[in-house]
Amino acid sequence: MTDLVTFGETMLRFSPPGNERLETTTELEVRAAGAESNVAVAASRLDAEAVWTSKLPDSPLGRRVVSELESYGLETDVVGGEGRQGTYYLEFAGEPRGTDVLYDRADAAITTARAEELPTERIRKADWFYTSGITPALSSTLEETTETLLWTAREAGTKTAFDLNYRSKLWSPEEARDVLTSLFEHVDVLVTAVRDARNVLGSEGRDETIARALAEEWGFETVVLTLGSEGALALHQGGTTLQSAFETETYDPIGTGDAFVGGFLARRIAGGDIESALEYGAATAALKRTIPGDIAVVTPEEVERVIDAEGSGISR
Repeated sequence: MTDLVTFGETMLRFSPPGNERLETTTELEVRAAGAESNVAVAASRLDAEAVWTSKLPDSPLGRRVVSELESYGLETDVVGGEGRQGTYYLEFAGEPRGTDVLYDRADAAITTARAEELPTERIRKADWFYTSGITPALSSTLEETTETLLWTAREAGTKTAFDLNYRSKLWSPEEARDVLTSLFEHVDVLVTAVRDARNVLGSEGRDETIARALAEEWGFETVVLTLGSEGALALHQGGTTLQSAFETETYDPIGTGDAFVGGFLARRIAGGDIESALEYGAATAALKRTIPGDIAVVTPEEVERVIDAEGSGISR
C-alpha cells in the first residue's frame, strides 16, 4: 500500500545565475518545481512510500520533469496529454529589488486533467492524499478535479491533507476563498501560512485563536499554521503544540513550505505524534533553505541531527 499520493502541477524553473537579471543573462539553470511534487520528494526522502501524479505533455520538456523527479527516488504516475509544459522564471535579488517570479503556465497540459484520467485507485488505497490550493487555481476543470480527488480519498478512508498555498499571481483572495472553502469538507489536515488565513480566509485574532476557529468551523482533525521565522503551531484534538524555527543559513528559500509539509507528513505516516511531526517539518524546512532549487534533497539522518541539536517543541 502507498503511504502518500500527491497531485498537482510541476513546472520547469528557469533561473539566471546569482543575481543576474532575466533580460541580460546569457544562461539559465533548469530544475523541476511544483508544490505537490516537492512534498512528495521530501516525504520519500524521509522514508515514506510516496507517489506524485499529474498530467504532462508527452514532450522533451514533460519527460525532463519526470526524469528529474525520479532521479530523487520518487515514484511518478503521470498521464500524457495535449498542451504545454508549464514553466516559471525566478530572478533572485536582495532589497530593494527583491526576488521575483514570472509564470508561463497558460494552457499547460495539467489544466485539462480530469479525475477519470488519473490513478484514483492508488488514492483509494493510499494512507494519505495531498494537494494544495495552487491546483484548483489553475483552471475550472482543476477545481472540479481537485474536489473529486479529495472526495474520493475521504470516501475510501484515505486521510487528506491540504495546504492553502495562496498565490496572488493566480487569483484574488476573494476568488480563492470561495473555491478553497468549498473543498474544506473533504479535508482532514489543513496547513496554511497564518498570513493566508488572515488575508484569504478572513481569520482574526491570535494564532491559536485562528487555528481553533478554523477547526471548529470546518471540522478539521488538525490545523497547522506556519508562522514564518517564528516556526509553526498545530491544533490537534483540542491540544496546541508550538514549534520554533531552526536556525539556518538561507541559500534558496523557494520550496521551504513544501519541505515543511513533506517532513510533517513523513513523520505522521511513520506513526509520530504531532509534536515530533512539527519538529520534522521545521527541521526539513531549515535544511531546504540551504539547498538550491525547489526540492528538499535531505536524509532522515540530517533531519534528526538538526532536531537533536535544537529541538524546542512546546506542548500545552
